[in-house]
Amino acid sequence: MKFTWLFLLLGLVLVNASPDVSAHSNNSEGYSTIDVHDQRISYRLQLDFIELSHAIGFEVDEQKIDNLEELNKIISQNKFPLEQYLDTHLLLYANNHPVEGTLNQADVTLVNGRPFIDIMLSYSISKEPEILIVDYNVFFEDSDPSHANMAKVQMGGKQQEFIFTYEVRELNVGEMSFITQAKQFLSLGLKHIFTGYDHILFVISLLIGAKTIRHIFYLVTSFTIAHSITLALATLNIVQLPGRLVESAIALSIVYVALKNIFQPESKHAPWIAFAFGLIHGFGFAGILSELNLGGSHLAVSLLFFNLGIEVGQILIVSLVFPLFLFLSKRLVSINKWFMPSVSIVVLLFGFVWFVQRAF
Repeated sequence: MKFTWLFLLLGLVLVNASPDVSAHSNNSEGYSTIDVHDQRISYRLQLDFIELSHAIGFEVDEQKIDNLEELNKIISQNKFPLEQYLDTHLLLYANNHPVEGTLNQADVTLVNGRPFIDIMLSYSISKEPEILIVDYNVFFEDSDPSHANMAKVQMGGKQQEFIFTYEVRELNVGEMSFITQAKQFLSLGLKHIFTGYDHILFVISLLIGAKTIRHIFYLVTSFTIAHSITLALATLNIVQLPGRLVESAIALSIVYVALKNIFQPESKHAPWIAFAFGLIHGFGFAGILSELNLGGSHLAVSLLFFNLGIEVGQILIVSLVFPLFLFLSKRLVSINKWFMPSVSIVVLLFGFVWFVQRAF
């Protein structure tokens, strides 16, 4: 019994030590929309406001990030540092010649419930280039090596998607192959599941109490089918739900499964539970793709490999965690009596804190 209270105390310390804990706080996201037309390049860049403040160095009260008017004042006061930062961290080359951009607009808006700075840049060119190179170095060295920027480029009547990451920072329009695009979205899916701590805790909670590989297969398959459905529907803009509602419901799914593990430890989770909550988690997975408005010719590849990356990540998590749980349940019965409930209590605490933060 003393071990149960030890784990409970540890969970309380972890939660209280991170009052602003977020399921996706360790990897910022950004969006680029680049439109090349005749003698002009229009670049719309959306960046996480808090991450930008860390990179440039202006002060922000993170307790007041819901006040968009106040955040816009901060941007107005720091327009010159912002221009300097973009001039050195975002470079464009048309036909291998550098082109200089002009900052036309910078406003703070909400993207998936978080404050983002919406930047409009324009570049003058003599004619529409045959080759466009974008050298993107925002955040990587300054504040967030795990930053990812989803870019959509329209040039020469064609659309192309690309993901800027720490490892891949240069986009050469027209040279990206099917394999490159597939690898990028596969990697994005993997990264999204491994940094989506709420999704990880939900999957782990489903494994508690599972006795057989067949049961795990049914649970994971049900969850996969469900979130694949809503991921596709949301990405295609067929069905959209408010981000706050989705994130709050995901937190509640963790709370529900954790409570069931605590008060009904001998009751296995039914596949329909995994399916029902998987529908909600799919909307959460879709947030990063829906902002891209993927083009028809690239949608299938991007969606398929992003979802495949998520599934590979889930399989890896299950492969690592389930053998441990199975070993404890069959070989170390005395330890399992306090270990599993303690894990469920910690999961419950995180789920509850996430729900309060997201809903209120």
